[in-house]
Amino acid sequence: MPKKTLLSGWGRHPTVESRVSRPEKRVTLQSLIEQNGAPVLARGAGRSYGDASLLNNEGTTLLTDRLDRMLAFDPDTGVLRAEAGVRLREILEVFVPQGWFVPVTPGTKEVTLGGALAFDIHGKNHHRDGGISNFVHEIELLTADGKIRTCSPDQNGKLFWATVSGAGLTGIITEVALELRPIETAYVAERTLKADDLDDAFALFEEHEPDYLYSVAWIDCLASGGSLGRSHLMFGHHAEPNELSAKQRQDPLGYEPDHLASLPFDLPEGILNEHTVKAFNKLYYARQRKRDKRAVVGIDPFFYPLDAISDWNRMYGESGFVQFQCVLPMEESYDGLKEILAEVQESGLASFLAVLKRMGPPDGGLLTFPMRGYTLALDIPRREGLEDLLRDLHETVARREGRVYLAKDAYLRPETFRDMYPALEEWLEVKRRVDPKNRFTSAQAQRLGIEP
Repeated sequence: MPKKTLLSGWGRHPTVESRVSRPEKRVTLQSLIEQNGAPVLARGAGRSYGDASLLNNEGTTLLTDRLDRMLAFDPDTGVLRAEAGVRLREILEVFVPQGWFVPVTPGTKEVTLGGALAFDIHGKNHHRDGGISNFVHEIELLTADGKIRTCSPDQNGKLFWATVSGAGLTGIITEVALELRPIETAYVAERTLKADDLDDAFALFEEHEPDYLYSVAWIDCLASGGSLGRSHLMFGHHAEPNELSAKQRQDPLGYEPDHLASLPFDLPEGILNEHTVKAFNKLYYARQRKRDKRAVVGIDPFFYPLDAISDWNRMYGESGFVQFQCVLPMEESYDGLKEILAEVQESGLASFLAVLKRMGPPDGGLLTFPMRGYTLALDIPRREGLEDLLRDLHETVARREGRVYLAKDAYLRPETFRDMYPALEEWLEVKRRVDPKNRFTSAQAQRLGIEP
């Protein structure tokens, strides 16, 4: 019998009471769908930030973390077939020592394959490779009628592109065939550049990004005046053996995941405020004395620095935080980002983490987030004035024809969402066909009015 429990996303808000079930076999998952006519939602690692993986107690949340078997691997093609509950961390631990890496990764390796596809995750290489869906050969999808459908860009293509980026609302992804990336070492050749302001950051992206597979910037969103947009830009590529130090060459594919500390309790409310964050940002920016620095670093420090701290979301206190992530088209990015940074500064709500990336063209998912332009992600503590700030930010993004990322959202309004995602009606046509009774839903879908 499903048990009731409190669930939240990684931002720890909102929290809902939901009936949960944790099937260990796909046949059990299938029987739950066939026998129960109530709403259901699959939930992987719960690393989406807002309410996308939440369902209230009118239905059942199906936890997929035990459906985590790796089924087959073809070393000739690099294609891994695995159940959707497998986490990226588990893939890395098995395959990095064999010379393979995930083709696209977000800033955490704790997401599941199913969750990664549900939001078509993007990474530091989107400008080159696009989202993870570009590396998926096929998926197995459990639909509302209890049937398992094989979907790929060539087979059930409409359903495939509605599912990758479909937030779990077309069915439950049970199996994924993912093409991994060959690597020669477990290291990244990293180049870090300091940008004095936003103009400088854009110029450095433009100059250096074509030469690197990966690029990202940490941006001080509280710097103002002539320092507005000052940043650390990080570029990188998978290191070749001749780039390693003598010590690193002793075990070039040796992979030891970072796990440096844990945060066993909530920090006091308000400890992350405008003054403490501004001081930290100033110190962090000053630490790199050279404008141009090169190093060969491990996979985890380059891709997953925050994963080194367990439960780092507790630093925001019991009230939690919101991650606002938007993307703006290239022609709107510079002015739009300046406007957004100014709005955040005026609100007095400090963002401890601010990440800037440049994106390539849109991916194939009907509800895909990326577009050619710049994406900015801000972690903002939940404090008085947050909803007003988010409403202003959403209006700015919509006015500049950008989008807000649904994997991070908990506040977007239905009318704004529809403006941002023009392919929604096309997506709804697929939803009506495979889920006419709206069996698959979520707190986010209900908030945004996503109904067949």
